[in-house]
Amino acid sequence: MSTPFFERWFANHFINRIGHKTAFALAMVLCVLWSATAAMRAPAESVAAAMSHEWPGEWDGVPLRPLALSDVEQRFADRFPGAIGRMTDGTQTLVMREVAQPTRMLHPATDCYRALGYRIEQARLERDAQERMWRCFVAQRHGAQKIRVCERIVDARGTAFTDTSSWYWAAASGQSHGPWQAVTVAKPI
Repeated sequence: MSTPFFERWFANHFINRIGHKTAFALAMVLCVLWSATAAMRAPAESVAAAMSHEWPGEWDGVPLRPLALSDVEQRFADRFPGAIGRMTDGTQTLVMREVAQPTRMLHPATDCYRALGYRIEQARLERDAQERMWRCFVAQRHGAQKIRVCERIVDARGTAFTDTSSWYWAAASGQSHGPWQAVTVAKPI
């Protein structure tokens, strides 16, 4: 009995081919509409989260001034599972990201700079005047000023990470607890 049904609906006839292609096309249109609806909702939620987040008013005793996110940063922030803020103290730019759960979207600054066409040089660990450990590097792009970039991630208990992979696995395994704040400091040299 199942053979006639199967043969009738899946036989290689013109009407069946049209029907199957139409059903597939309709399913694809529904998937696109679903994705578009989700994409239109997500930015409003992440913008609201970033706007409601209060960032520090000073860094190392120097007042900070908020900056607008660049177009690239805003596109990333629209999908980022947390808040992103950009500030300056007049000599350097700080990008702060706060997340409440482990995510692969919190990635090293070297990835961002490479994606923007920079060459990464002199990568190393350094301690600052406050004895905080940072992962630092120099980013250079043809025809542009060199930038010294340093980054670190700090958890709710004050444990610091200079490597995003180490942070991710510590957070995912429950050895580090959030919320986490990632700070990237970029200064022209």
